[in-house]
Amino acid sequence: TTYGCSPALILNTPSVTRSAAAIASGATGDAAEAIPVSNVNVHPLVLLSVLDHHTRRQEGAGRVIGTLLGKRDGDRVEITNAFAVPHAERGDEVAIGKDFNRQMLALHLRANPRETVVGWYATALPDENDPNGEFKCIADTSSLIHEFYAGECDDDPIHLVVDTGLQTDAVALRAYKSTPVCVKGEPLANVFHEIRLALKSSESERICIDRMIGSSSTPEGALATQDESLALRISMEKLLEMLETCSAYVDKVVDGKISADDEVGRDISETLNSVPRIRPEVFDKMFNDSLQDLLMVTYLSNITKTQLTIAEKLNETLGK
Repeated sequence: TTYGCSPALILNTPSVTRSAAAIASGATGDAAEAIPVSNVNVHPLVLLSVLDHHTRRQEGAGRVIGTLLGKRDGDRVEITNAFAVPHAERGDEVAIGKDFNRQMLALHLRANPRETVVGWYATALPDENDPNGEFKCIADTSSLIHEFYAGECDDDPIHLVVDTGLQTDAVALRAYKSTPVCVKGEPLANVFHEIRLALKSSESERICIDRMIGSSSTPEGALATQDESLALRISMEKLLEMLETCSAYVDKVVDGKISADDEVGRDISETLNSVPRIRPEVFDKMFNDSLQDLLMVTYLSNITKTQLTIAEKLNETLGK
């Protein structure tokens, strides 16, 4: 799908505005009084997906874009996932892979039905007019892409910009919301307001990030990390120690040596009830089945990586 160009402006100070759709249509009442987004939480997986997309971009591509998935709760948006979308920018026009976007969205919703489209991401563009080689977060074509995603989102879309220029020692993230500038009911341009952004990680994501950081601090990388069996042994020893502490506490309460604590008792009860009761032979079967599934996923992942590498080599060869 190809769109014509309209100007885009940027404001770095957050402000409270009505939704873009309400202003463009002149709506009033509850639709126009929708709660504007003021906070955005981004998970590390989203940042890694954007950086991976930027690394695999075609030669000569100025920037890459993609769809953001997550959920909205009042004035807060949580971005949990993302996928790349092919596009091309030629002067004042932009072409977006609309069918590809919908196919990828359908596949993602099959795995994560609770996620919805909350916006789109892009990498920063080099500013040709800046002699210092600075990067700009918003381009004129950004308003066109934003209008496309306004039709894909239930609410006003969020625009996430990842600065891959590496002008500093960090990868900068910025989140924007857009408001059209209308004169006599006709939209003339779009104003992008920067809103608050924070990185949020779950417990599993935090463990993976700590592992990645620890691997990057050694010359050998991941090969220098501790042995997997040793890590499992340490984890089991800590678990056994906690179980012994809990068992000793219960024995002392039963013997009357210490007084019972209702809150501690409820915590112990909830913890024990959360452990499923499975016979050893059933657990062994479940473990072996899961192991086979993991090996199959690893095998398919390696095949996919090989295919992508071959495709990139062929594109480079045919491009020459």
